[in-house]
Amino acid sequence: MKTSSLRTLLAVALATLAGQVAAATVTFEDLALTPESHFFPETTTTFGSGGATFNHDYTEWFPGCCHSGWVYSNRTDTTTAGHLNQHSAFTGMGANGSSNYAIAYFGAPVVEFGTAVQVGSASFTNTTYAALSMLNGDSFAKKFGGASGNDADWFKLTVIGWDNSAQTGAVDIYLADFRFEDNSQDYILDSWTQFDLSALGTVTRLEFAIDSSDSGAWGINTPAYFAMDNLNVTAVPEPGQAAMLLAGLALLGAAARRRLG
Repeated sequence: MKTSSLRTLLAVALATLAGQVAAATVTFEDLALTPESHFFPETTTTFGSGGATFNHDYTEWFPGCCHSGWVYSNRTDTTTAGHLNQHSAFTGMGANGSSNYAIAYFGAPVVEFGTAVQVGSASFTNTTYAALSMLNGDSFAKKFGGASGNDADWFKLTVIGWDNSAQTGAVDIYLADFRFEDNSQDYILDSWTQFDLSALGTVTRLEFAIDSSDSGAWGINTPAYFAMDNLNVTAVPEPGQAAMLLAGLALLGAAARRRLG
């Protein structure tokens, strides 16, 4: 086989592999919404964005209630407290000034991928509902820090990676943290913040759990919501594609050695 043909074979192998390792960012901008609205079908379903699939679970305890899992939204209300404003990010927009973002609530929010991916990062922030509850307290939840400001309160999101049935790791993200000795360092996250999730490695799905220092017999009192945007992943090449590339490299190397011999 001529060296030029071998080079063509290698180019095809490289192109195929490059297609398999392409990076993707889930931005939710590919999902249509009218202004100041959110996706909330009164049925259990899923929605997809950027190659990822998100669960939306619904059980009708009474009309319009209740859901868990994910919705997507473009709402901008950063001032209205309470459960009637469940689906607004406290930033009033998506990450990097975009319109759309996702909000997860309670239950078991899951992100599924069609093939194995390596997780890079994602941006997270609080919802308006959760942030104002922690900032001021409400009829269910306490004001973080308490009356003195010294209560060591916290609100934590845990991102858990799974490769089929094997857990790959977990990353803790504090959406609010009042455990500092210096109260001036206490915070309630109010901006989109990118967090490194690469420790989760290669995954086929992500699960999310949320916890709070303000908890009781029925679970956490802090509204169990968070917002996510710009989930960055890179597809993992299939074993056969990697083998094809290695074979092409070996063949080209052998041809080059014969020409030099």
